[in-house]
Amino acid sequence: MTEEAVPPWREQLTVRGIVVSAILGVLFCLITHWLNLTVGIIPSLNIAAGLLGYFLVRTWTAALARFGIVSKPFTRQENTVIQTCVVACYGLAFSGGFGSYMLAMDQKTYELIGADYPGNRPEDVKNPSLGWMIGFMFVVSFLGLFSLVALRKVMVIDYKLTYPSGTATAMLINSFHTTSGAELAE
Repeated sequence: MTEEAVPPWREQLTVRGIVVSAILGVLFCLITHWLNLTVGIIPSLNIAAGLLGYFLVRTWTAALARFGIVSKPFTRQENTVIQTCVVACYGLAFSGGFGSYMLAMDQKTYELIGADYPGNRPEDVKNPSLGWMIGFMFVVSFLGLFSLVALRKVMVIDYKLTYPSGTATAMLINSFHTTSGAELAE
């Protein structure tokens, strides 16, 4: 791999990257909800997000090239931004509880189970409004962010542990952006 200058952050955030992130984010949220409601767990989808992000942007640039429109080169940093946004989208879909406990807290579920069922109490009913859900998601997001900073210091810096799916995703994205990796991907 050759040493390349890392582009400034403004060049890493592109319109095509945001569009691809939004498309894949919605798709992965639907997959996450389906898996959460049917199986109860979700796998790490980091590698799939990086792979599909690469595929969609390469398809996008190839389609534009057919019409004679030249676009900016697709960099590994842009690929990483896309992958990160997609993972954040499906992570919030999972951690927000919208495929598990949040559905079980409404009035309709309380009535379906019945008031006489042990542990089913009227004070536990929550019919969340849109404003409440947005606030809840901000709390969940920032709680994860703040705990991540502390965990990173202990796990990655102090103990020098590698993060397996992150390492695998980085290797995948880096391999796509080499001459031989791009040829294999196509």
